[in-house]
Amino acid sequence: QVQLVESGGGLVQPGGSLRLSCAASGSIFSIAAMGWYRQAPGKQRELVAAITTGGSTDYADSVKGRFSISEDNAKNTVYLQMNSLKPEDESVYYCYAQRGTWTWGRGTQVAVSS
Repeated sequence: QVQLVESGGGLVQPGGSLRLSCAASGSIFSIAAMGWYRQAPGKQRELVAAITTGGSTDYADSVKGRFSISEDNAKNTVYLQMNSLKPEDESVYYCYAQRGTWTWGRGTQVAVSS
């Protein structure tokens, strides 16, 4: 099994930045991809960004040019750098790891408010 621990959420003003981290442990040897989804109250969970073990990335149109996903293989950690945050980015952000089945983190809250 894979375990995921997220960190880095918090409150930021519009236009500010945050960096989310997702540390993976356990059976990580066959993870094919990791990334982030988000879910705001009353809305469906949506993909924010993903990165494969080959380094390919994918982003939601709403975050392209503002968010960047990266990985540190030595630390088994994936990062989501979020810049130019908008109120509509406010959500709970969930890390996932795809290894045949999907494993989810517990989520970290991102609040964007002045």
